[in-house]
Amino acid sequence: MTSAFKAYDIRGEIPGQVNVPFAYRFGQAVAEQQPRKSVVVGHDMRQDSPALAAALAQGLLDSGVDVKPLGQCGTEEVYFHTDHSGADAGLMVTASHNPMNYNGIKMVLEGAKAATQDNALGPLEKLVYSDRDFPIVADYASRGKLSVNLQKTAYVDHLLKQVEGLSLKPLKIVCHAGNGCAGPVIDLLEQHLPFEFIKVDHQPDPTLPNGIPNPLLPEKRERASRAVIEHGADLGLAWDGDFDRCFFYDEQGRFIEGYYIVGLIAQTMLRKAPGGTILYDPRLTWNTIDVVESAGGVAKMCRTGHAFFKQMLREENAVYGGEMSAHHYFRDFSYCDTGMLPWLAVVAELSVNGMKLSEMVEQRISAFPCSGEINFTVDDAKKVLETIANDFGRFNPMVDATDGLSMAFDDWRFNVRASNTEPLLRLNVETRGNAGLVNSKVEELTALIRSV
Repeated sequence: MTSAFKAYDIRGEIPGQVNVPFAYRFGQAVAEQQPRKSVVVGHDMRQDSPALAAALAQGLLDSGVDVKPLGQCGTEEVYFHTDHSGADAGLMVTASHNPMNYNGIKMVLEGAKAATQDNALGPLEKLVYSDRDFPIVADYASRGKLSVNLQKTAYVDHLLKQVEGLSLKPLKIVCHAGNGCAGPVIDLLEQHLPFEFIKVDHQPDPTLPNGIPNPLLPEKRERASRAVIEHGADLGLAWDGDFDRCFFYDEQGRFIEGYYIVGLIAQTMLRKAPGGTILYDPRLTWNTIDVVESAGGVAKMCRTGHAFFKQMLREENAVYGGEMSAHHYFRDFSYCDTGMLPWLAVVAELSVNGMKLSEMVEQRISAFPCSGEINFTVDDAKKVLETIANDFGRFNPMVDATDGLSMAFDDWRFNVRASNTEPLLRLNVETRGNAGLVNSKVEELTALIRSV
């Protein structure tokens, strides 16, 4: 059987790779790997997630570990409560934006530190797939204790601190939760904010009647975009199922590439923390560097992936880090990614400067137009990367190999990298103020990739 353990988490098909016995054994392995007193456990809205979370909890309890359940929640709630409650680890049952027949587990360690192959996932994989029989605590007094579900009050209060003391404009905001887990948190925040929320596919629904919520896919954007236009909203928001990613639409219903949102949030965070460090990923870089340095901050590149961002944020004590894939990391959120703090930062910026979202991003889009991420299915990613490197290397570009292959020329640059989880090559192109050059270079690189 193919392992369900991936680079950053556990994901696999139901029931072949991930099922109730697997979850129970995973819970036992977490207890066995190192001594733990308590673990936070939560789950998303998928049909099999509650049963998997219950099995995880039982595996921990039978191994003498206390369980602090969250019930249905978002991944960031597990991050927050792991740190806030002083738990030794946090486990979230979710397959995020994977297809319906998938599920998995995201894990963080004490203080919401990232679980990596080295510090947790590698050893856990060996334990789970070993022939070892884990002991079950027979003495009732020594078994783990199951707490009542953790309350969301502290988490909501922490989010609201983002806009504490600001004079917020009474904005009209479309919220497209995609029948994922974001809706209930919006309901809790709504009571404290001067916004009118237009709620689309708001209630969590395990049947996901409109398909998997993943606004990175263009076909998943129409409902939110149309709602913004129909209701005359100031902006639109959308999330994936476990809402660890946040996506934006301007008042015209136009989807805003995550790249430009990174710069916008960086600007906001540097107003709070002058001279702070901002992390960005290697795929698209020029706009973020320009915004951060203009605002007096320090811009540093980080390899793509949540484990790398969380680790480097701690090492650099960076105030914020953003990936163009809509993962946003905050120092004030245990250095973790969150889908709620980004939009609160953006509405704070809208309230402070009085501009429309389209006005705030249009000048940045004009200054540094980009292609957005383009995916290619390939048989041999290494061969394609070597071909590209040889072909464009003759023009003497600046080369960076932080993540995949980046080549920068005077007026344009590109990054091409292999996916960690799929047989895909991902291409991003940007220029200095020349949208036509973006298109021509995309065509040139596309032809080269397909020729290989």
